[in-house]
Amino acid sequence: MKHSIQILGIAAMAFLSSCSPKEKPQEVIPNPKTDPVAIQTPMDTTSTIVEDKAHNSQNSLDWDGIYEAVVPCADCPGIKTTLTLNKDKTFSITEEYLERKSKNEDKGSFEWDNTGSVITLKGKNANYKYKVGENTLTQLDLSGKPIDGPNKDLYVFKKK
Repeated sequence: MKHSIQILGIAAMAFLSSCSPKEKPQEVIPNPKTDPVAIQTPMDTTSTIVEDKAHNSQNSLDWDGIYEAVVPCADCPGIKTTLTLNKDKTFSITEEYLERKSKNEDKGSFEWDNTGSVITLKGKNANYKYKVGENTLTQLDLSGKPIDGPNKDLYVFKKK
């Protein structure tokens, strides 16, 4: 019996010691004289988002190429759209109405807006606006605002 109480006591002590709070590791404060990263990394934990006006979609992304999407259609299952953007600021677009034998094609030029993030197609019939992202184009409404609603994801073109 005495032996059982000793084992129970040892088990209880082991359990209680495992529940005690662990020691926090000490924070190492870098020395700017010996650690080059310390010079670049401020110790202030507050952050401010600063817009980098020198870098934008126009000059920082690999935006030229072929993009595809199937955009909504009022009276058909969708419009398979292929848009090619060229480095010389020209484009070609093909819109194929699904379950129909109707196809529209257009060519022309496009312009960047002042922010360097939105393009506007200037074609014979195509007058679309797109926000240029990393390997994507997001079609905007005619006033340049994002298209909203349950089908908004269908207006995102993926680069091939």
